[in-house]
Amino acid sequence: MSEEVHELQEHAEHAKHDPSLAPVTTHDGSSGGFGGDGLVVGTSHRDEEIVIQNQVTDQWAYYQAKNIRRHSDELFADLTSVIASKDGEAAAKLQEKYRAEAERYRDEHKELDAKAHELENEAALAHRKAGRFDLGEVFLEMALVITSITLLSGRRMFWFVGIVLGAAGVLEAASVALLH
Repeated sequence: MSEEVHELQEHAEHAKHDPSLAPVTTHDGSSGGFGGDGLVVGTSHRDEEIVIQNQVTDQWAYYQAKNIRRHSDELFADLTSVIASKDGEAAAKLQEKYRAEAERYRDEHKELDAKAHELENEAALAHRKAGRFDLGEVFLEMALVITSITLLSGRRMFWFVGIVLGAAGVLEAASVALLH
């Protein structure tokens, strides 16, 4: 770590004697700052994706539990229709009760299915957003490294490449606004 600090001090001394490198160091710092911001925001979207994916899993489990209950009620209603009973009227009421419950679960099924698919779409959107921020961060980190080469070599060509990569990173991260 101390070698890195010493190296940075040397670069700062070199830049102090060459004022034409000031815009390069400003660009380098900006790339690092934006890259860090992209990392934070991308991580936030990854966390959001994980939370939503857990909600999706819970929703599908709830859906399945209701489906099992519906099948059980239908089975019980069917059994009451074929098993002989001493009290036919009570058996008919029981059969009707379980058929009504099965129908209620069937109606709830549609809502639960729609909610699960809605959550899946939210998780996919969070995944796409995180991917955009991650890619933007990669471009910004590349801009940081390549622009640093300008400070080492004094060749401005690397700075221009860094500018292009930095712009690509910012545009990629900003493209999140286009996602729906």
